[in-house]
Amino acid sequence: MKYPVIQNYFGGKFYPSTTDKFLDIISPLDGTLLSKVPLSTKNDLNQVVTIAQNAFLKWSKVTIKERVQVFFRYKTLLEKHMLDLAKLIQEENGKTLDEARAEIEKSIELTEFACSLPQLIEGEILEVSKGVECRADYYPVGVVASIVPFNFPSMVPNWTIPNAITLGNTMILKPSESVPLSALKIAELLKEAGLPDGVFNIINGDREIVEAICDHPGIEAVSFVGSSKVAKIVYSRASASFKRVLALGGAKNHLIVLPDAHPSMTASNVAASMSGCAGQRCMAASVMVAVGDINLIIEQICVEARKIIPGQNLGSVISKTAKERIEKYITEAEKQGATILVDGRNTIVPGKEKGFYVGPTVIDHVTPTMSVATDEVFGPVLSIIRVKDIDEALSIENANPYGNAAAVFTQSGGMARYVIDRANAGMIGVNIGVPVPREPFSFGGWNDSKFGVGDLTGESSIRFWTKLKKTTTKWNPEAKTNWMS
Repeated sequence: MKYPVIQNYFGGKFYPSTTDKFLDIISPLDGTLLSKVPLSTKNDLNQVVTIAQNAFLKWSKVTIKERVQVFFRYKTLLEKHMLDLAKLIQEENGKTLDEARAEIEKSIELTEFACSLPQLIEGEILEVSKGVECRADYYPVGVVASIVPFNFPSMVPNWTIPNAITLGNTMILKPSESVPLSALKIAELLKEAGLPDGVFNIINGDREIVEAICDHPGIEAVSFVGSSKVAKIVYSRASASFKRVLALGGAKNHLIVLPDAHPSMTASNVAASMSGCAGQRCMAASVMVAVGDINLIIEQICVEARKIIPGQNLGSVISKTAKERIEKYITEAEKQGATILVDGRNTIVPGKEKGFYVGPTVIDHVTPTMSVATDEVFGPVLSIIRVKDIDEALSIENANPYGNAAAVFTQSGGMARYVIDRANAGMIGVNIGVPVPREPFSFGGWNDSKFGVGDLTGESSIRFWTKLKKTTTKWNPEAKTNWMS
């Protein structure tokens, strides 16, 4: 075992859980045992919440100008330790080193946005009548919890940590039990940056601790990122405990390719979107809807896909179970009559025979009802559905129950606008396969890709992590009064 047994983090220190249940943390790169993670108990959570509540009493009284200084220093530490942080992500998640570095770079961008918050929540004041003023001020919510997935061990935690804490809350992070190592490094860097003890805390575990977080009366808000199935459960359970909740779920993103699309740009974008992070991201291209005769572009996509080599510029999937599930979708599609143009099944990387790899896969002549076309496969698999016109393409996209992203590839501004107005998704790309907004624009989908109001990042997140206090004052008794005063 390469690393010590994972511990929980609260009050500025690491403590062992009281549980006797642990899960192995296996590197998907080569199958080696990295560590063991505890399945923490409700008693563990109670202890962490108490620490966070006590810390909130002091942290919430610190001005935002002072709070944000921590994150200026944290940003510098992320830059300083980028390579080591990226290597850790690669080790526990299986990404390529370039993808892991990009994740840290995005974490830096998210932190930069948090550093701008003092300029965004200065409050509002207006003289609404002679001698009468109304003002609005943002106050922190309290103790908040962030439940994050395996696919971005650093970026998704940093969707919530900088904003929530800068805005005056104290946080409990529940990392994925598959990738808890990066969260521990975040804790160490925040402490080095000067964050007071108890403001940021970590509790490890699985379903039981997630349910305990949803139920705990001392936690005021819960954010979640993961599958839609679990997001619905978290949203329902936490809101039933009268918490504010924002739960982001899965996706089935459609790329609509028109005959006038630029061939090489489209092919490289689609292949990269399908295979980036081994397809384990909610913004990955999952279905390409081919409008009319675009055989040339499909051929070029296959050429680009064959340039993506597992173990070199394609990372592993997270587990043996994930590998088996992804390959089952491919085999099922083949049995149902689809054509496998590029086959990534049974991939073995020399020297890493125990790793979990699926090669890039392109499947043509998929029908809209096949499971590979409807389910979130979460692997480097592109399904191609052929249609006659743009309206048929949009009807397939609109029938999708998810609503994270959609994209159109065309050189026609009019057709691009037509798709933008009609696609049923929260994030749209034009000639971009992964249309993730950059800060300060917020990340968030529609439909079954999100449960709750608002977004976790960008300016939209301010309303989630704060509550608004409105004050009306009158100091001039001589002022003429009217119905407003």
